[in-house]
Amino acid sequence: MTFTQLEVFATLAKVGSFSRAAAVLGISQSGVSHAIKQLETALGVGLFSRDGAAVSLTEVGARLLVRAQDMLQQQEALLQEAQAAQGVARGRLHIASFGATSSLRLLPQLLAGFRQAHPLVEVHIEEAVDSVVLQWLLERRVELGFVVLPDERFDTVALLEDELVAVLPEAHPLSQKASISALDFHGQPFIRTSAGSGPRVDAFLGEKGSVPNTLYRFEQLSSMMGFVAQGDALTIAARLALPAPPAGVVYRQLAPRNHRHIALAALRFDRLSPAAAAFVESARKARKRLVME
Repeated sequence: MTFTQLEVFATLAKVGSFSRAAAVLGISQSGVSHAIKQLETALGVGLFSRDGAAVSLTEVGARLLVRAQDMLQQQEALLQEAQAAQGVARGRLHIASFGATSSLRLLPQLLAGFRQAHPLVEVHIEEAVDSVVLQWLLERRVELGFVVLPDERFDTVALLEDELVAVLPEAHPLSQKASISALDFHGQPFIRTSAGSGPRVDAFLGEKGSVPNTLYRFEQLSSMMGFVAQGDALTIAARLALPAPPAGVVYRQLAPRNHRHIALAALRFDRLSPAAAAFVESARKARKRLVME
């Protein structure tokens, strides 16, 4: 078993086909197949189920992937430690972000200072909804990711406070109110989101037994905003994920206010690679400057 085989294993699990894995790794498709066959032989188990051109992890493959990702992270940490001993900060850093809130409001500020101090570190950002970011952290697919607190599974650095807000057509009667309660949404035409804030929105409404008339389901905020601006429906979203209100749209506080605290997280800070540890330290220093726009 080699680190190269583990890298092929992790890449194939991520992209789901031999041809795409070959393209990502810059090797032939037969090279991917050969590496996987060698690894399966060495381990004595099947790692993937084949369905035509697509592949998926077996049950045991999914369990072993977590171990493989951990070994690859430690290999990267080992290489970075050796390079740091030579006075050179290099390596790759993988960070998971859950969309506009962390990608647009946090990362630009955090990366600006980090890149200035560590220009040779290659930073990879992967975006997904909140639940997938959590899964990637637990599976060690990424070293660092942004999470919503509390979450006792991770070591965290709290960075920023956000809150859910009502997103309303400017001409809607509710826009005249300073704050909007859950029951104000009852029976109203509503847009639900499959993005990460969806469960929090559902909890806010469900606690008071409010049942809006769900007309649309979107993941993209731009789609939601267009329908709100036309007066077709109302919605609720995280304030930091929203742009400045476009024409025809207003934002209002919820009553009671629904805050969420965003943090940078890792499974264990004491096992981070030098690059990841440096990013965490940079985030700690920068958090006082992080403010809601």
